[in-house]
Amino acid sequence: MSYYLIITGLVFLAAIFGYINVRFFKLPTTIGLMVVTIFYTLGVWGLSYFDDTLLKAEAEFIHQIDFETVLMDYMLSFLLFAGALHTNFKELKKLRWPIIAFATLGVVSSTFLIGTATFYLLQLLGMEVNYTYCLLFGAVISPTDPIAVLGILKKAKAPKKLELKIVGESLFNDGIGVVLFLTLYKIASSTGSTIDPVDILKLFGQEVIGGILLGLFIGWVTYRLLKSINDFSTEVIITLAAVMVGTVIAGELHLSAPLAMVMAGLLVGDDRVRNASMSETTELYVDKFWELIDILLNAILFVLLGMEMLVLTYEINYILAGLIAIPIVLLCRYTSLWLPVKMFEKKLDFVPHTTAIMAWGGLRGGISIALALSLSEEMNREMFLVMTYIVVVFSILVQGLTIEKVIKRLLPGNGEG
Repeated sequence: MSYYLIITGLVFLAAIFGYINVRFFKLPTTIGLMVVTIFYTLGVWGLSYFDDTLLKAEAEFIHQIDFETVLMDYMLSFLLFAGALHTNFKELKKLRWPIIAFATLGVVSSTFLIGTATFYLLQLLGMEVNYTYCLLFGAVISPTDPIAVLGILKKAKAPKKLELKIVGESLFNDGIGVVLFLTLYKIASSTGSTIDPVDILKLFGQEVIGGILLGLFIGWVTYRLLKSINDFSTEVIITLAAVMVGTVIAGELHLSAPLAMVMAGLLVGDDRVRNASMSETTELYVDKFWELIDILLNAILFVLLGMEMLVLTYEINYILAGLIAIPIVLLCRYTSLWLPVKMFEKKLDFVPHTTAIMAWGGLRGGISIALALSLSEEMNREMFLVMTYIVVVFSILVQGLTIEKVIKRLLPGNGEG
C-alpha cells in the first residue's frame, strides 16, 4: 500500500469521524475523534461475525502503519512546536523551577513507583516479569501527553496559573520520559554485559541538555531569519523548515528532538521575539498555519489511537492487569507530584488542591502507545501494550471528560484567576 493511499485513508477517516463528532456528539475534538473511532472499530468487530472482509482490510491497513515511527519521528516534533508556539513563554518562565521539578523528579519517581507497584501486581496475578521490564512500563506510562493535555485544557477552564503548570509539565516531561525510557531500554537490552553508570548518565545528559541547547539554537536562527525579512509566506515556510531540519539534526546527533522542538517553539513564540521579528500579518499567518497543522495531526493521531484496538492481543490477565494499573498509575502520579508541589506552593502561590488536579489532569496519549510498541517481544511487549492502551483510553475518555467538573468541584468560584 502506498504512503499516499495510507495518508488519504487517515485524512478521510479523520474528516468523517470529526464531522460525526461535531454534528452529533459535540465532544472536545481529541476525545470525540477517539470515541467515534472506537465505536467504528467495535462496529467492524461486530460485523466480522457475519463477514470478516472489512475487519481483515482494516487490520491490514493498521499493520501497514508503523505507529511508533509515524508519531515519534514525524508527527511529534510538529505537534510539540505548535503547542509551545502558543504557550506564554514569559509566564512559563516564572514557573520554570516547579516545571523542571515536575518534568524530572516527578517523571523519574513516578517511573520507579509505577514500575515497582506493577512488578508486585503481576506477581499477584501469577505472572513472573523481569523488574527492569516493569520499570520500562513505568517509563512508558509516566509522561503526560502534551498533545492530549493541550487539546482538552482549552475546554476545561482551569485557572491560568494551574493551566500553565500542567501545560508546561506536559511539554517537557514527555521529552524527559522518552530519554528515561531509552536509558532503561539500553539497560534492559544489556543482559549479561557490563553496564557502565557513566555511559548511562552521559546518554541521559546528551539527550536532554543537547536537545535543549539545539532547540535554543534553532529558535535563535529562526528569529534572526524572520527579523531580517518581511514576507509572511516565506516566514511561514522558515518556521516549517526549522521544525523539519531541527528534527533531522537531533536524530543525527542523538539528541532529544521533542525537547529541541519545545524550546524552539517557546523561543519563536515569545512575545518579545514576535514583536521584534514579525509583522501583524506574519504573526497571524504563522499562528493560523501552525494551528491548522496542530488540528490536522491531532485528528489523524487520535483516529490512529482508536484503531490500534484492532491489533492488540486480548488475554484476560492482560486486561485485568490494565484495569488494576489505572488506580496504580493515578496514585503514583499523585505521590510523585506531592514533593515538588510542597517545595514551591507557598513561594509561588499555588491554587488549592494543585496536586490532585494535576494528577487527574495529566492525560496519557499517543506517546505512551508509541513507546509501548517499541518494546521487544522478550520485554512482554503484548501485555504492556494492552495495559498501556487501557490506561490511555481511560485517561483520555474518563479523565478528559471529567477534568472540568473536577476543577469546578475542587475550586468552586475560582474562575480563571
